[in-house]
Amino acid sequence: MRRWNIYTPEGVQDILFESCSQKRVLESKIRKAFKLNGYKEIEPPTIEFYDTFGGERGLISQESMYKFCDSKGRLLVLRPDLTVPVARIAATKLKDEVLPLKCCYIGNTFSFDELGGGRQHEFTQAGCELLGINSPEADAEVVAMAIETIRATGIDEFQIDIGQVGFFKGLMEESGLSEDEIEEVREFIDQKNLVGVEQVMDRHQVKNPLKRIILDLPKLFGSKDILQEIKYEDIGKVATKAIENIKEVLDILEDRNLSQYVSLDLGMVQSLNYYTGIVFRGYTYGVGFPILSGGRYDKLVAKFGRDCEATGFSLGINMVMMALERQKKQFEQESAGVFVTYEKNARKLAGDYCRQLIANDCIAELDIMQLGMEESKKYATAKGFSKFVCIKNDGSREEITL
Repeated sequence: MRRWNIYTPEGVQDILFESCSQKRVLESKIRKAFKLNGYKEIEPPTIEFYDTFGGERGLISQESMYKFCDSKGRLLVLRPDLTVPVARIAATKLKDEVLPLKCCYIGNTFSFDELGGGRQHEFTQAGCELLGINSPEADAEVVAMAIETIRATGIDEFQIDIGQVGFFKGLMEESGLSEDEIEEVREFIDQKNLVGVEQVMDRHQVKNPLKRIILDLPKLFGSKDILQEIKYEDIGKVATKAIENIKEVLDILEDRNLSQYVSLDLGMVQSLNYYTGIVFRGYTYGVGFPILSGGRYDKLVAKFGRDCEATGFSLGINMVMMALERQKKQFEQESAGVFVTYEKNARKLAGDYCRQLIANDCIAELDIMQLGMEESKKYATAKGFSKFVCIKNDGSREEITL
């Protein structure tokens, strides 16, 4: 019989010394980028009521959430997402704050749907949310912040694909398809399944110019030149407004010298159902999933009782770590710290010296094994210390660089 107590459940992992150190350095760099750009950190709870994400709101499918009950029988979940809790907080605890709000977070999320975590069910997300403003400048600000965050991780070869769900919604409004048919088309487009899209179009006899644009959606990606191919008279007012929005965002990003990181993907239709405008995903080589995703979600905060426009993104730290490893761009782990041993009667002097080093932000470890000079040196070398110090009975020190 297998001893389950020595294993971890499927989809979670132990992060050991070097990887954990890499992760903490990465989080520190991301947190610094957030802070320097004026975003203030918040920390929502790991456990939330099921109704925050599911129930009548139906923001995230119940099948993807870890669910359990509290002592009163109320249904709880491990948070599957951090944007939704930020929206809840903005509508309640932060309702009297001056707008716009610039919030950021770094924390673990738990989900069965594999979005943002590869094959992991627990993964760390870092993200920014800009609440209380709806403008191309705000959209461009969040995309720019996403670029800044990826650059802070050490990844320099990446791409942000930008779409506009308003464009898709406008086309669907013009097509006259039912809600079920629209969802069917959305799924086919997300999968870039042209045959499936065409079957729905033929079934409903969508007029030819509009049908052609909808069929071309999975192929409408690349530079902003693809916008020149779209005839406004064929797409309706809603889709036209979405194209104008995306043009303005691209112009702002160009002014901020960030256009080299950006491309268009008008066939991008996010599966999370709270997006209302610009959507985007970040990609780099070495991993098969987006490392970052985000967009505008103007109706989400209202679900918690407050009308408040919002846009934001989240970055998958586990995915970034995988990318850095495969791109051989991990942070250097230098030998550091001092290992302090001592002669028989110098224990107090050695302890005082250790505390002095620690007070000066130097890693220091006091020898508690007392294996003798040679064995202690071997131990200090194996543990990666940069210096070995022996405190003599007369107070003098013998120092060896390792």
